[in-house]
Amino acid sequence: MLVDSVTITVIAGNGGNGAATFRRDAITAHGGPDGGDGGNGGNIYFQGSTNINDLREFRFKKTIEGERGVDGGRHNAFGRNAEHTVILVPIGTEITDIDTHQFVEIVDSEKKVLIARGGIGGRGNVFFKTATHQTPRERELGGEGERRSIHLELKIIAEIGLIGLPNAGKSSLLAVLTNAEPAIGDYPFTTLEPNIGMLGKHAIADIPGLIEGASSGKGLGTKFLKHIEKTKILIHCIDSSLDDLEKAYKTIRNEFGQFNPILLEKPELIFLNKIDMVDKEKIKKATALFKKMKKEVIAGSTYDPKIIETLKKKSIDALSV
Repeated sequence: MLVDSVTITVIAGNGGNGAATFRRDAITAHGGPDGGDGGNGGNIYFQGSTNINDLREFRFKKTIEGERGVDGGRHNAFGRNAEHTVILVPIGTEITDIDTHQFVEIVDSEKKVLIARGGIGGRGNVFFKTATHQTPRERELGGEGERRSIHLELKIIAEIGLIGLPNAGKSSLLAVLTNAEPAIGDYPFTTLEPNIGMLGKHAIADIPGLIEGASSGKGLGTKFLKHIEKTKILIHCIDSSLDDLEKAYKTIRNEFGQFNPILLEKPELIFLNKIDMVDKEKIKKATALFKKMKKEVIAGSTYDPKIIETLKKKSIDALSV
């Protein structure tokens, strides 16, 4: 099960308390203040990782707390600063502060993003000593770490996206193009979550079948439309055995336009699938129809090696544009 959306709470570490102590030892019976400062609390950072595929770690881990700074001690002992906490998430994760609506996207595995800052350590009573105030008893408590409710949303980063209505042959195509092993069946909604495969160095995502009304949440809805936003090229799979191929094509395009018009501007190949189930005249008319829309068209079967090789070349060529 792909977990691509979770809400969690992050709480940075509190600062350590300052100490209010006075020097007392075998030599000094009534010494001055010697309470040290507390250490700073730990920050919470998020960082991208190529070894993590989704957000399942947070399904039951709803609160993340940073380390607390160590309290100050006698003899001017300063408390140790807490270690910072680094949370690893998949590259492509968008982090949104639920209260402020500010967001940041994790785009690589190098940069750490500060999400919650730890509290400052409290000052000990040494700090409050003055010429006229020789025996201060006041001290500061450590500051509280920042607390944030955040929403994590993963947008899969794949260069090639396989799209189309349910049962259009997307999973079969992915299985032939890559080493992925998606569930394949002769019925709608066999694919219930995106599947990723590699075509050489290029990632291909099999996006679960979309239906009319998907942009407003119908069927599998917007849950998977968001994953198409990161692709560089779309391969639109159309079941050639359908009665109205133009309607099948426009259904998906209309949902794109309502969800995010930018999707309509992506390079697109049309793959007329299952041509062995229809007569050649229908394929000829369909090819002419889509080429009239200035679309690149490939007609074939997902099991036709010649068609697959052509698809590979066209896909990679389009990526370099």
